[in-house]
Amino acid sequence: MLLTAIRTLILYLAVTVVMRMMGKRQVGEMQPYELVVAVLIAELAAIPMEDTDIPLINGLVPIVVLLVVQIALSELALFSERARKIICGTPSILISQGEIVEQELRRLRVNLNDLLEQLRSKNFPNVKDVAYAILETNGQLSVIPKAGLSPVTAVDLNLNIPSGGLPINLVLDGLVNVHNLKLAGVTEEQLMEKAKALGAHDLRQVFFANIDETGHIHMQLKRGR
Repeated sequence: MLLTAIRTLILYLAVTVVMRMMGKRQVGEMQPYELVVAVLIAELAAIPMEDTDIPLINGLVPIVVLLVVQIALSELALFSERARKIICGTPSILISQGEIVEQELRRLRVNLNDLLEQLRSKNFPNVKDVAYAILETNGQLSVIPKAGLSPVTAVDLNLNIPSGGLPINLVLDGLVNVHNLKLAGVTEEQLMEKAKALGAHDLRQVFFANIDETGHIHMQLKRGR
């Protein structure tokens, strides 16, 4: 039992490291070859995990080999356009100027109901409103609306909107981040004034606080503690 637990821990750590080295992609964003590698790694790890008679190295070596293959293919696709087309494929236009491209649907074996469902999920219930619908190489559908149907932006309305910045966290669950305070140019006294205005007498009563690009401090106190 102890041996099984140790083997499981080793394999878990190995797979975690390998997946981390493969990059930060969600399953839905993976290219087909990346998904295949991920599935194979999971299967290879499960075999020695379940059968203690199989040497642990028999599971680790194939996992490392797959990692090397995946990295090699990624590098090849990164620097070679021709290799990228072969490995990842190319995007396909499924709708062009409100007209469904039937031959592409047939070639890719995408049925009409699935296409319409994906359009509805992106708030395009009418095909005629779509300028282009493109099936990307990772299986995601990109939809470009026709001119005049795009959402109105601040630029369209000639509005001067401050550029969006990354909010800086100042307090997390009662713990003040001193480094971020200096980065934001905020003092603990200013935080305390904000906390007192909300009814707190100690920063440890603050559940969350951050400051946005306009200098506004958002603060939420702990509740029920």
